[in-house]
Amino acid sequence: MEIWQSLILGLVEGITEYLPVSSTGHLIVTERLMGIGLSTDKEAADAFAICIQGGAIAAVLGLYFKHVKQMFLGLLGKNPEGLKMFIHLVVAFMPAAIAALTLEKWIKGFLFGLNPIIIAWFVGGVIILILTKCNRQSGKTENSKTLLDMTWRMALIIGLLQCVAMWPGTSRSLMTIAAGLLVGLRTKDAVEFSFLLGVMTLGAATAKDTLDHGAMMLQTFGAANIAVGFIAATVSAAIAVKWLVSYLQKNGMAVFGWYRIIVAIITAVLVWQGVIHDRDASQDEKSTPPVASMIFLALPR
Repeated sequence: MEIWQSLILGLVEGITEYLPVSSTGHLIVTERLMGIGLSTDKEAADAFAICIQGGAIAAVLGLYFKHVKQMFLGLLGKNPEGLKMFIHLVVAFMPAAIAALTLEKWIKGFLFGLNPIIIAWFVGGVIILILTKCNRQSGKTENSKTLLDMTWRMALIIGLLQCVAMWPGTSRSLMTIAAGLLVGLRTKDAVEFSFLLGVMTLGAATAKDTLDHGAMMLQTFGAANIAVGFIAATVSAAIAVKWLVSYLQKNGMAVFGWYRIIVAIITAVLVWQGVIHDRDASQDEKSTPPVASMIFLALPR
């Protein structure tokens, strides 16, 4: 891996991690376009993609240090509201933690490919547009509940829906923000809870992959590439997070629905034309993948 490649991957990770567009899907497609992770380095590439999430985590820890400090004081018995917030994050985190421990090999074996990502992008985009249209027709107003109004049941619902995002291309942010709105949180609070839950969820995934594949990743890509990817992810994630909170409060999520559909179609075309290949796929194979046909048939004429 070259330095410029790690820089691009870091920027892609940071920009997409907290947007409802799936950072994992974007990273996998970007790696394929650059020829990374296609053969012997695929485990190291997966670990690299997950470990640079640490940069996105650092960005949220900095931007939401007030909440982090509040929870830390809560654990020390000095802030009841902070303790309540921490408990809710743990409740929301547990379903994904259990699912990851039991389904990790199956998920990486069957879902970390281009076809599952294209399907998730397309279906997720359609769902966003349908929900947006339904909300407009019903005249639904802004929710009123804040993080202080949350209950453990609300946190559990958010956590259960986060499990759906283990399918690459779905987007953890999409599922947790949508779940937060579903249980009645204000947009600002749903986004903030999603970000804070991401710190816990991504932190656990980053730590696990670093322990399991850190040595291989370091040997394959080198410390400089990891550092560049981490820093790029930190800076770009901080910018993306501040922009997203403001944008969603004013405009909603429809633009992300259209974006996901467009990206799904473009990726399907690139696979169809043989521009990008999945792992171990023949470079000469030009046949239309089933998912590309499905998407083209689903488009309006």
